[in-house]
Amino acid sequence: MLLRLLVETPAPTAAEGGSTVLTLLTTALPILLMVAIFYFLLIRPEKKRSKKMKEMLDNLQVADEVVTTGGIIGRVLSVKEDTVLIETGSDRTRLRVLRSSIAENRTVHDDVQS
Repeated sequence: MLLRLLVETPAPTAAEGGSTVLTLLTTALPILLMVAIFYFLLIRPEKKRSKKMKEMLDNLQVADEVVTTGGIIGRVLSVKEDTVLIETGSDRTRLRVLRSSIAENRTVHDDVQS
């Protein structure tokens, strides 16, 4: 599109006193700045959050204490491909929930990273 504007725009005369490149730059610069701002303020942080969430869901283990998106707190009894079996409360109620509905893992693991 930029090339098309440069090719189709007639050359400025001395009376016009402007440069097409300068005009094009002043038009495109605000748009490019807006795209950069959206990327760094919206897109990039969301990608980081989703990557962290996926990592947390992939590292769920038996006996982890988790919180679901509905606010249910429980201990993981088994982890399957799409579902997680959790046990809640003192009456030992068991619930099978989707893995994607786990909002937070409250268990701190001592992972040794070198």
